[in-house]
Amino acid sequence: MALSALLAKPEAYAEQQTLITEGPVQRACSSKGCWMEIGEGDAACRVTFKDYGFFVPTDSAGARARVQGKVVTQRIEPARVAHLEAEGAKFRNRAADGSATEVTFIATGVQLTRSGT
Repeated sequence: MALSALLAKPEAYAEQQTLITEGPVQRACSSKGCWMEIGEGDAACRVTFKDYGFFVPTDSAGARARVQGKVVTQRIEPARVAHLEAEGAKFRNRAADGSATEVTFIATGVQLTRSGT
């Protein structure tokens, strides 16, 4: 599944239990690697890991990620937005109250590659 198609109509894929998509890693959690953002520019989404079962390296930015999982659109509470921003996250759809709505990919598997390796 092309990431651009997934992000253009996330509601069309919300009921599917398993999807595979890929894209460049823009940033990852600077604390533990418990999330990453993949995509190009504003066409990006946050990837979290099912049940916090695994993490990615904190220096994953610049790698290419192939992820397996499901897509959800969710509202993020202001305190969580602030927490994620402290770890390096960027929010594109932030509301006046500090909350944000975003497309999130909950991964059950991740493959990271870097060019030349």
